[in-house]
Amino acid sequence: MAASDKYIKNYINGALVPSLSGNYIDDYNPSTGEVYAYLPDSDAEDVAQAVEAASEAFAKWSAIGIQKRFRILMRIADIIEQNLEEFAKAESMDSGKPLNMSSTVDIPRAVSNFRFFATAMVQFSSDAHYMEKQAFNFTLRQPLGVVGCISPWNLPLYLFTWKIAPALATGNCVVAKPSELTPMTAFLLSKGCMEAGLPAGVLNIVHGLGPKTGEAIVTHPQVKAISFTGGTKTGRRIAGLAAPEFKKISLELGGKNPNIIFADCDFDQMMVDTLRSSFSNNGQICLCGSRILVERPLYEKFRDEFVKRTRFLKVGDPFGKTTDLGALISKEHKEKVQSYLELAEMEGGTILCGGTEPELDGKLANGYFLKPAVVEGLGNDCRFNQEEIFGPVVSIQPFDTEEEALQLANGVRYGLSSTVWTQDISRASRMAEGLEAGIVWINCWMLRDLRTPFGGVKQSGVGREGGQEVLRFFTEAKNVCIKY
Repeated sequence: MAASDKYIKNYINGALVPSLSGNYIDDYNPSTGEVYAYLPDSDAEDVAQAVEAASEAFAKWSAIGIQKRFRILMRIADIIEQNLEEFAKAESMDSGKPLNMSSTVDIPRAVSNFRFFATAMVQFSSDAHYMEKQAFNFTLRQPLGVVGCISPWNLPLYLFTWKIAPALATGNCVVAKPSELTPMTAFLLSKGCMEAGLPAGVLNIVHGLGPKTGEAIVTHPQVKAISFTGGTKTGRRIAGLAAPEFKKISLELGGKNPNIIFADCDFDQMMVDTLRSSFSNNGQICLCGSRILVERPLYEKFRDEFVKRTRFLKVGDPFGKTTDLGALISKEHKEKVQSYLELAEMEGGTILCGGTEPELDGKLANGYFLKPAVVEGLGNDCRFNQEEIFGPVVSIQPFDTEEEALQLANGVRYGLSSTVWTQDISRASRMAEGLEAGIVWINCWMLRDLRTPFGGVKQSGVGREGGQEVLRFFTEAKNVCIKY
């Protein structure tokens, strides 16, 4: 990293600038526990500058035409792809995740987000309704204006671009805030946008803290919509601020996802994917299956094999070629996860493996590492099985009937995703229909088609992202009726 890049800058009106206050926030490397960069401590004045730039750019960007927007967004995708190694290293340094994951999942998905939504907008069509011998109606879908996009730390560039790309493709101008814990790839994206020739003011990236910078974006009167991914508590706060101003909101929030395993499953494939769905990115993915429900005839076999495989997972240097799990995002988050493991034992559970800190040498000795843990013996009503932990910990529970599996799976306040393992297509269909979740995976996990709607029910969120759904979110429908 160049010395100048240690001081991250805001991207406002096409230029890289410090915050108006001149203050900075420490950016920690989770693998070493050391400060390695600094990001702007922006406030409402910085946000106001960004909104003003976006407002001025909107008329031209919204009228520039779909084909020109398509070409610019495709150039941004090409620049990210051409610099994939730099982006991936920055992502792993900033978040603590293994370089292999950044290189094969996070950064390629960011490229796909720009390409998919640039292409989707070219093919986006409106509705027409014919009134026999009187008139016909057609629907205009027009951009909203200035929109706010706020993304989390767990999949930094992946989810940042998941919001920005469709907002730009539909003709909006954006004021965006990445997480203050993982700002580096958003900073690199700023440079990529400048290189791609994105007009000044179309995308503005303002770094800072959620209660200060994020809230200023949500409450600014010229920001017409908010797309947010993060915790349910923050989502509730955003909804409360946005509702009185009648702003559109899309909130992708927490999860406590069930992984339901029937005895007739393909055991080998299920084990591979269940290990992934439990501990990918240290369990710091909203779609991870943190509650594993196993049909009783298979329970002991599953438990023994799953614990054995969990113990084999290598925790360590994100840049190590054989590393399975890197560091958790922060010291505070690691301590939160550890407190839930202590709670599990207090509630009567047994930690079958993990939950301890690995012995690492050198700078890694001060990193935020934790061995993945499996907990047994807890009921569905305990806090450990009800509250989102967002770490490398899962609980396992047996069930006897399909009805009991559904009751356990739906017995939480969240409803983001579910996974079902069975070879019985009728059972799979019944489970898919009965599960209270926005996504149901059958015999797979994290298999994503960007054309499909994405989001949760209950306290897992409001609205849908992806495909046509997000293009509709970032546009306003206007009916035009022509009498003849």
